[in-house]
Amino acid sequence: MKFRRKAEATDSAATAEEASPDAPADTRVGPFDVSEVEGDEIDRADLGSVLVPAIADRELRLQVDEQSGQVRSVMLAGSDGACEFQAFAAPRHGDLWSDVRPQIAEDMVRRGGQVTEREGRWGTELLCQVPVKRPDGTDAVQPSRIIGINGDRWMLRASFLGRPALEPEETSEWEDALAQVVVRRGEGAMPVGEPLPVTLPDDARRVR
Repeated sequence: MKFRRKAEATDSAATAEEASPDAPADTRVGPFDVSEVEGDEIDRADLGSVLVPAIADRELRLQVDEQSGQVRSVMLAGSDGACEFQAFAAPRHGDLWSDVRPQIAEDMVRRGGQVTEREGRWGTELLCQVPVKRPDGTDAVQPSRIIGINGDRWMLRASFLGRPALEPEETSEWEDALAQVVVRRGEGAMPVGEPLPVTLPDDARRVR
């Protein structure tokens, strides 16, 4: 997928801030709601419920169900790992992540895995080790780090794989990449926990 960024306006703003030592710092922490980025003139891949800008050294991949044509997952992939993410409907001012985190941990344990918690940039995370089968039939263990981020009537769930799952303290650039994701909740009523729909752009790379 090709991306373009309209940088003139943002670059000019950055230059103005550098020139003024008294300029207030931008203390916002992403991922952002779509209402927070309106007019920032950054081109993003529009996938319906999530919008993703071009991110250095990360490739945006979509895994699509061949029969239904529905997007199964959105992923940022790099040389040392990946970050898979999806947005869900959540109650206003709620904490859906605290509700679903124990359920995710229980499911991992039921599958024969091990789960521990750690505190990270967005609060409590899950460090998981789950047994899997390699393509050749041999046994292996899949490490992952699962994060939940509560937004305005949405929750973004992300799973880090590879090095960012094993070495979270040494791979902050992966968290920086996730922080650039934008969520579009929509105004319609939806059941809490319902996945927000992801749409497939015409120029998307399909991964089956």
